[in-house]
Amino acid sequence: MSDDLLNSLKNTLATIPYFANLDAALIETIVQQTKQRQYDTGQFVFLEGEEDVALYIVHSGWLKAIKMSPDGREQILHFFGAGAVFNMIGVFAEVANPATVIALEPSTLWVIQQAVMLKLLDDHPKLARIIIQRLAKRVKHLVNLVEDLSLRTIESRLARYLIEESTAEQLQRPRWATQAEIANRLGTVPDVLNRALRNLAKENLIRVERHQIQILDYTGLETKAELGK
Repeated sequence: MSDDLLNSLKNTLATIPYFANLDAALIETIVQQTKQRQYDTGQFVFLEGEEDVALYIVHSGWLKAIKMSPDGREQILHFFGAGAVFNMIGVFAEVANPATVIALEPSTLWVIQQAVMLKLLDDHPKLARIIIQRLAKRVKHLVNLVEDLSLRTIESRLARYLIEESTAEQLQRPRWATQAEIANRLGTVPDVLNRALRNLAKENLIRVERHQIQILDYTGLETKAELGK
C-alpha cells in the first residue's frame, strides 16, 4: 500500500467513532492489517449467509444493503456513502453476513478482517463500549424501519426519508437514486412513490427537480413524517 493510501486510511479512521480515540501505535497496527478493495457498479460485496465476514469502511462511492425475497423483491435496509462503516452485526455477533451488499456505483472500500476486530475488543474495553453504543443505534434504525413499513403511510415514510437524508433542506439525488431504488428503500413500488412525491409537492412541502428534491416547508414535512410519535 502506497504512503498516500496509508495516510488516506489513517485520516479516514480518525473520523470514525470506533477508532477516533485510539493511540497512534494501535491505529498503525490496524492500518497494516487493512486491505483496500474496489467494486464496479452492480457488483456484490458479499451475499447474505456467506461466512467470510469482515468490517467494511467506505472510502468512496455508494452501496446498498438489502434483504431479498425468494421471488427477487428487494427491501433496502440502508445506503452507505463515504465514511460509512457496515457489517458490524456480522463481525461482532460472530454470525454469517446478515444481508447482501451491492455497489450502486464504482466504490472503494477498506476491509478489516473479523479476527482483527475481535482482538481489538479483547484488548481495548473502551473500544468495546463505543461499538456497543453504535450497534444499539443500528438496532434502533432497524426497529424504526420495521415501524415505518408496518405502521406508517407511504407519504409519512417518504417524508421521514427526505428529512433524514437531506442536507441544507435539500436532497441531492445521485445517478443511482432512481425512483425504483428509493421505492425499494421505502417498501413500495415506483408508481406509488411517484404519486406520494406529487402529493407532497401539491401540499407545497417539497419541490421535485431532476437531480434534487428541495424541502420548502421543513416543519410541515416533519408533521407529515409523524416524527416524535
